Amino acid sequence: MKRRSKKATTIYVTELDYNRLSGLIERTRERNGADREYLNKLEAELDRAEIVDPKDIPADVITMRSKVRLKDLVSGDSNTYSLVFPTEADFAEGKISVLAPIGTAILGYRRGDTIEWTVPSGSTKPAAGSLCWAKSLENICGSWVT
Repeated sequence: MKRRSKKATTIYVTELDYNRLSGLIERTRERNGADREYLNKLEAELDRAEIVDPKDIPADVITMRSKVRLKDLVSGDSNTYSLVFPTEADFAEGKISVLAPIGTAILGYRRGDTIEWTVPSGSTKPAAGSLCWAKSLENICGSWVT
């Protein structure tokens, strides 16, 4: 999985998300070898992440349960997704698992970052994200950065 950004790429993960995701990786590896590739990618992202207290996470960082609008830079299409744990995933409702290639790709990134990820068919889909979530009950959507 490749990621690019115009600025230095540092991803941020809350301490709570880090602990829950680390536990998810451990439990899933014990039960199921089929998701090993996705677990390894998520683990690699967690290993390079800056772990922060939830109150210190920047407001424009994609964390678990964030709602994010992504724009495909090739087709111009945009979609809104919520980043969720695997048991909560429902693509028809726009809830994507953190273990899905796009879910792992967006975790910890910020509004305006350009992200590339590999889809199961092997191609990559670049996208620019606009974070549509804030630390309140009200959705706040930022502008597209191109």
